[in-house]
Amino acid sequence: MVSMWVFVCLCVSLSWYAAEGFLSRPLLSSLPFSPSGSSPSFEFRKRRSETAPSALSAEGGPSLQLKIRPVGIGSCAPPTVITNSDLESIVETDDEWIRTRTGISRRHVLQEGETLQGLAVEASKKALENANFNPENLDLVVLATSSSEDLFGDATGIAAGIGATNAVAFDLTAACSGFVFSMISAGLFLHSGVYKSCLVIGADALSRWVDWKDRNTCILFGDAAGAVLFEACGEGEGSVLAYDLHSDGNRRPQLCLPMQSKREDLTGGKGHVTKGEFGDISMNGREVFKFATREVPASIKLSLEKADLTVDKVDWLLLHQANYRIMEAVADRLGLPASKILSNLDEFGNTSSASIPVALEQAVREGKVKKGDVIAMAGFGAGLSWGSAVVRW
Repeated sequence: MVSMWVFVCLCVSLSWYAAEGFLSRPLLSSLPFSPSGSSPSFEFRKRRSETAPSALSAEGGPSLQLKIRPVGIGSCAPPTVITNSDLESIVETDDEWIRTRTGISRRHVLQEGETLQGLAVEASKKALENANFNPENLDLVVLATSSSEDLFGDATGIAAGIGATNAVAFDLTAACSGFVFSMISAGLFLHSGVYKSCLVIGADALSRWVDWKDRNTCILFGDAAGAVLFEACGEGEGSVLAYDLHSDGNRRPQLCLPMQSKREDLTGGKGHVTKGEFGDISMNGREVFKFATREVPASIKLSLEKADLTVDKVDWLLLHQANYRIMEAVADRLGLPASKILSNLDEFGNTSSASIPVALEQAVREGKVKKGDVIAMAGFGAGLSWGSAVVRW
């Protein structure tokens, strides 16, 4: 009896499917892969790009002009400053040696009791005030950092600290490429219409993660935070004209800060677990220099091509503030004069994901960067990761 009912139900179901036309529709033939196990045809990728709300470059890659515009900017650095002369009493070095090799004269560092979240909150408040924007209307907060004070992320705490009670908040870790990666990631949320406003923050405190007895790294890093408020805008009004992002994990050992696990035995002789700890930053300076001076100019050129702009249309070159010799080399390979480089490296050192927004805020505040200026922007660093964007301010 049960078998009969199953048969009847099956017949009824098949009749309904046939009436609806489901059985006459192509199934396996419409899949993006062959059911026989042959190589995939990648039809799915093609169909996605056909329906995506973006233009395509001649090479088939995205050349999207993001429908976002910056409306506010702010920055913050701790008051404690360590000069090159101060470092002479810590490691075997001197002011001339540091300046000629890096371009750095001083760096700001957090002291005990001061927090990275505090820097980020202050920078964010300045950006909101600069735009006369109510934090309760903020939709999204994206924090670019590699040195959060909570393993699970600092963005939610920062959102709470600025009164962004209705915002979604999350961290994005891409080291010194973090601000560019975060700006593009957040921009896609706004471009798609999911959100209307986003605060993109770059904040790092790498002074906490260097070996202060290693003169090759302790001279480089400082602490700071920078924030830019973006709003969605109409078609053709976007400030991010084009972008280009990359990463290569095969070169990760050139610049990294890996976990150093510590063994702890379990009771009862059932084995052991590991206690997570981090050591100090490890960097192959020579290889990082070669990587930056090779990959960054190529990425900027690609972004300019996607934006249909030539190098002579660039008003400013804004790079991650790692080393002034890198900046000069990149400018030279692009055919840009050194006078177009935006830099405050001498005063702040390498502040990782904060370096681009902090340098940009200073340039805007001092009247150097004006509305309508075209900025070729690029971040690069651990991962290895690198990316560029062409931004019309």
